[in-house]
Amino acid sequence: MCGIVGYIGSQNAQDFVIDGLEKLEYRGYDSAGIAVNTGKSEFNIVKKVGRLKNLENALKENPLEGNIGIGHTRWATHGKPSDENSHPHFNKDKTLVVVHNGIIENYLELKKDLVAKGYEFKSETDTEVVAHLLDSLYEGDLLEAVKKLLKIIKGAYALGMMSISEPDRIIAARKESPLIVGLGKGENFIASDIPAILKYTRDVYLIENNEIVEIKKDSVKIMDVDGNEIKRDVTHVEWDLEAASKGGYEYFMEKEIHEQPEVLVKTLNSRVDENYNINFDDAGLTKEYLSGINDIYIVACGTAYHAGLAGKHIIEKKTRIRVDVEIASEFRYRNPVIDEKTLVIVLSQSGETLDTLEAMKEAKKHGARIVAITNVVGSSIAREADHVVYTWAGPEIAVASTKAYTTQMVILNLMAIDFAYKFGKITKDEAVEDIKKLYDVEQSIQKMLEYDEKIKNAADKIKDSESMFYLGRGLDYVIAVEGALKSKEVSYIHSEAFASGELKHGTIALITDGVPVVVNVTQSGLFEKSVSNIKEVTSRGAYVIAIAKEGNTVVEEVADEVFYIPDVEDDYAGFPTIVIHQLLAYYLSKLKGNDVDKPRNLAKSVTVE
Repeated sequence: MCGIVGYIGSQNAQDFVIDGLEKLEYRGYDSAGIAVNTGKSEFNIVKKVGRLKNLENALKENPLEGNIGIGHTRWATHGKPSDENSHPHFNKDKTLVVVHNGIIENYLELKKDLVAKGYEFKSETDTEVVAHLLDSLYEGDLLEAVKKLLKIIKGAYALGMMSISEPDRIIAARKESPLIVGLGKGENFIASDIPAILKYTRDVYLIENNEIVEIKKDSVKIMDVDGNEIKRDVTHVEWDLEAASKGGYEYFMEKEIHEQPEVLVKTLNSRVDENYNINFDDAGLTKEYLSGINDIYIVACGTAYHAGLAGKHIIEKKTRIRVDVEIASEFRYRNPVIDEKTLVIVLSQSGETLDTLEAMKEAKKHGARIVAITNVVGSSIAREADHVVYTWAGPEIAVASTKAYTTQMVILNLMAIDFAYKFGKITKDEAVEDIKKLYDVEQSIQKMLEYDEKIKNAADKIKDSESMFYLGRGLDYVIAVEGALKSKEVSYIHSEAFASGELKHGTIALITDGVPVVVNVTQSGLFEKSVSNIKEVTSRGAYVIAIAKEGNTVVEEVADEVFYIPDVEDDYAGFPTIVIHQLLAYYLSKLKGNDVDKPRNLAKSVTVE
């Protein structure tokens, strides 16, 4: 959530900051602002509620000329979206400016003290407290003031700060909120995420927790909160800007859905050799280690949590080891039963999900081994975990996750096969056969992409609905949960998933004439029961869209619309099925005129509780 971009060099800062903020729009925001040192006695600050375009339009009328500046896209936590609550925040004289991602937990206490000292506040935010506190500590040296500041404030933050009287440097700091430094020639950058600066450099420093960084146009100095210098290796970003561009598609979400066959194979190849051997030993998942575990937790949020539910299904089935899937925001507050014989697998697309990061730290305290599955190299979760397994989804820009979810499911399926073989539950030949079936999923997904126009037509029939329901049994239910989330995220239609067998226990009261019900019917042993559930809702007037395997044409007798997936093994049916749900959500959003890639109130990287 929120985005920070800063520039210092010899060129116009406004251009770099605005361009960088555009690249961070996927993070979610409701206002934007910029501060530039234009050579006057105070910072020139422009802030606008709404989309970044509003800020850009304001800057067209009054452009800012200067070589150092910071900008911000805000996702409201303290105070409603407004010009006043937007960042950057500043002191009374506008000689100090601050941008901030995160939450200052003790801001009310600090604000009370500052008000008693005569400070006046123009916003409802916790960040303005930082600006005035910085003013109270400032004695002509911004770095020294920041070192004092960090020992007073509590909470999570990435901070970017400037002083009008020190036009040669930006000071930034990080705790529990992502921050990187981009290294240029005669210019340097700060940002919340790599895409913001990738147009200008591929060399970055990854700033760690409780670190301060001084950025000048020709130098970067990283230090701890006491000012002791820290040496840091440069990280070179391998992927390029084109990977984070739309590539001819109208929306990133559409592009990322269509990239799934490719990234599925890349993710498989990252762990499977030419002889179909799976290797997770570098993640600490050796036969010796696995033989000593008692249970497994999968911990995640949102779409990653749903991938975890699918992982539980396949790991338990193949290994007969108990797997608990936990919502990260609940996990660390309920005193879970964990010890040194517990394996905790955390899932996070961004690697910066704060709830998941904190849950991981809680599990570590009790001796559990932490294996992170994430898409972002060098992210906070990747660095904090005992071991990390990367998915190979590439940059995912749309807020609604698609290809990251699929690659997480790939890794969890590979783990299930690997664990089962190491536990002696399956033979080598059976493991190889399972891996080959996973590779075959590429073609089944590709076939689903050919349904594009048919899915669009189905979406057109239901786009004006107020509610939708998703049903399934077993793995079908797990996939339905993610399908419902995709719909509500981008179409804003109230969408809920239920286990089909629960219909008669209350949910069926919500089924009325014309209400769309999407039903997954891909699990062979549950087929007849699932067809009976379809009859239950159609008899009450529901409009049913069913997803079934090829050959099960009896579904056509009870459903209004049927999409057929290839006759894959039940365990892998979720892969092609979810693609239909993703495309349905995409077209619902597009047909309703929504901003598909940046749905309201949502953020790609959730870095606050």
